Amino acid sequence: MDRTAAAALVLVILVVLLGLMWLGWRNLRRRSAGIPAPLALPAESGAERYRTAGLHVATTHAGRPLDRVAVRGLAFRANADIRVTSGGVELRLAGGAECFVPAASVQGVERSSWTIDRAVERDGLVVLRWTLGETPVDTNLRVEDPAALAASLSTLLEVPEGRKPA
Repeated sequence: MDRTAAAALVLVILVVLLGLMWLGWRNLRRRSAGIPAPLALPAESGAERYRTAGLHVATTHAGRPLDRVAVRGLAFRANADIRVTSGGVELRLAGGAECFVPAASVQGVERSSWTIDRAVERDGLVVLRWTLGETPVDTNLRVEDPAALAASLSTLLEVPEGRKPA
């Protein structure tokens, strides 16, 4: 096979692969179409409990760490400023995306070692389980001190006076 034929074959393979990637992303966006965009940051979300910088690794369907959710702001990995307040969790993501998770939406906090796009040391990821609209999702965060973030997020699970547990 001469060089021209080999180059053409490689080019055809690359075009096919790019086309398949595009189709996969289009189908993922179609499956996520019923999920609303996350809430914008409120003017005031309560007293700050914890703040750290980290990485938003991925947001996936709850319990399915390989099933990414393709919604505005949460579809891609990004550096993040994470702020836990008495009212919820504020995520300021690189690129200008912002997300607010109200305390009432928080369903659980776990530690994990892997999700789509990332594998780390044992319990190196903090998994925030919450509801986005009616859809339960897991937001995977990578921070320097995962135990401190998990402990802070766990305080949002405490039942405030006057609110009945789910």
